[in-house]
Amino acid sequence: MASASGSPSPQPSTPLGQGAPPRVRFCPSPTGNPHVGLVRTALFNWAFAKHHGGTLVFRIEDTDAARDSEESYEQLLDAMRWLGFDWDEGPEVGGPHAPYRQSQRMDIYRDVARKLLDGGHAYHCYCSQEELDTRREAARAAGRPSGYDGHCRELSDAQVEEYKAQGREPIVRFRMPDETITFTDLVRGELTFTPENVPDYGIVRANGAPLYTLVNPVDDALMEITHVLRGEDLLSSTPRQIALYKALIELGIAKEVPAFGHLPYVMGEGNKKLSKRDPQSSLNLYRERGFLPEGLLNYLSLLGWSLSADRDVFSIDEMVAAFDVTDVQPNPARFDLKKCEAINADHIRLLGAEDFAERCAPWLRAPFAPWEPEAFDEAKWQAIAPHAQTRLKVLSEITENVDFLFLPEPVFDEASWNKAMKEGSDALLRTAREKLEAADWTSAESLKEAVLAAGEAHGLKLGKAQAPVRVAVTGRTVGLPLFESLEVLGKEKTLARIDAALAKLAA
Repeated sequence: MASASGSPSPQPSTPLGQGAPPRVRFCPSPTGNPHVGLVRTALFNWAFAKHHGGTLVFRIEDTDAARDSEESYEQLLDAMRWLGFDWDEGPEVGGPHAPYRQSQRMDIYRDVARKLLDGGHAYHCYCSQEELDTRREAARAAGRPSGYDGHCRELSDAQVEEYKAQGREPIVRFRMPDETITFTDLVRGELTFTPENVPDYGIVRANGAPLYTLVNPVDDALMEITHVLRGEDLLSSTPRQIALYKALIELGIAKEVPAFGHLPYVMGEGNKKLSKRDPQSSLNLYRERGFLPEGLLNYLSLLGWSLSADRDVFSIDEMVAAFDVTDVQPNPARFDLKKCEAINADHIRLLGAEDFAERCAPWLRAPFAPWEPEAFDEAKWQAIAPHAQTRLKVLSEITENVDFLFLPEPVFDEASWNKAMKEGSDALLRTAREKLEAADWTSAESLKEAVLAAGEAHGLKLGKAQAPVRVAVTGRTVGLPLFESLEVLGKEKTLARIDAALAKLAA
C-alpha cells in the first residue's frame, strides 16, 4: 500500500442508502469447526442486510477437496441455524443464482477463465516454482518488490512451444493493469495501492482447478453482490479483485465493483490474532458450555462496534435497528472471555421463566447429568429454576448447581468440606438439626430463622452458621440460595444429610 503516484483509477461502487437494497454474502469454507471470528463476520453481514432491507447470500466455498469435508459443511448449516441467522439465498433455500456450493460451479469458472484469456486479461504462465523462488530472492536482495515479475506476460509462440516441449503445464495468471488502484473502504476510508505492490497473480492451477482468487470475485459478480464485508486479513487481495471486477465488467460478466469493508482483527491471548487453533475460538465450545446465541452474538457485536458508549447489553433486534458497517472501528478488538460470560449471564437473567427452564434441559439429562434419569424430579426443577437463573453465567453450570437435588447424596468437594467444617461444627450442626426439625418447611424464611437461631446459640452470625449446613446438604460452600434449596430438597432428605455429615465428622 502506498500513496498514489499519478491519477488514481476511480472504482465504481454501490453507495449506501442509494439504489436497490444491498446484497451481501457470507461464504465460509467447510474446514473444521466454525470459529468466533467467522461468526462475527456472519453477524455483521446478516445485521447489515437486515438493517438495510437487503439480501444475505449464504455461499459455501468448497473447492479445496483436500481440506473441505461434508461434516464441516453440516456443522456450518447447524451453526447458522443455532445462531438464528436466516439467509435469503443459499443451501436449503435455493435462489436465482444456484448452485451455492462452489464445488458445483466448476463449469462456470472454466468458462470465465477462458473468456479472461481470450480477452487478454489473463495469460498462461509456465514458470516453475524453483524459477519463481530464485527470481523472488534476487528481487529481495536488490531491494525490489518480490512479487511476480511478469516473466510470461509476453511470450512468443516459439517460447510457448519450447515450454510445452519441456512438458510444462501452465497456470493461468491474471494481468494486473499498470495503474494505481484507489478505493474507499467502508471501515477504513480511502486506500491506495500502487502497481509495483500488486503484481500479476494466479487464478487457475496447472491442473485446471480454479483458485480462490478467481472463484470468489466471479461468484460475487454473478450473484450481484453489492457490498463485501470481510476480515482485515483479506485486505491485501482487494486491489487484485477490483482489477478483476473491471475485467469482468468489460466482458459483460459483472455489472459493478462492490463496495468493500474490512472488519478488524479479533485478538486472543497475548494480543495475537485469534486463530482457528486457539481453544477459545471454537463456536462448539460456547455451545457446549451453554452460551445463549443472543448472549454470544451480543458480545461478538462489540468486537469492533457498539450500540452506544454506555450500553453493552442489548437484543439482536436492537443491534439490527442500529447497525451500519460504517460505524465499525478499524482497530483490532480483543476477545475477553470474562466479559463474554458476563454479558451472557445478563441475557440468561432476561429470559422468561419457562424459556430458561427449557433451555437448561440438555444439561439436566444424559450425558451431562450425573444422576440416574429416573431420579430427576420435574417439580423440584421447576421450583428451583427461578433461583438458579440469577446465578448462572452459562447454562452448563446448572448441572452442578442442582445435582444435590437429584443425587442420592451430595458430592463433597473436600476443599469445601475442610473450609466449612471447623472446630465446633458438629455441635452447630446438631443444634441446626433440632431447629430445622421444628421449623415450618413450607417457608424458606422459617428455615433461615432456624439456622440463624442455631448460630446465635453458638455465638455465630448467619454467614458462619449456614456454611456447615450448606456443605452438609449440597456438598459445596457456594451455590444456589441455601434456604430455598432446603425447602425444595425437603425436610426428610435435609435432616438425613445433616445426620450423614455428623457421622462423617465423628469418624
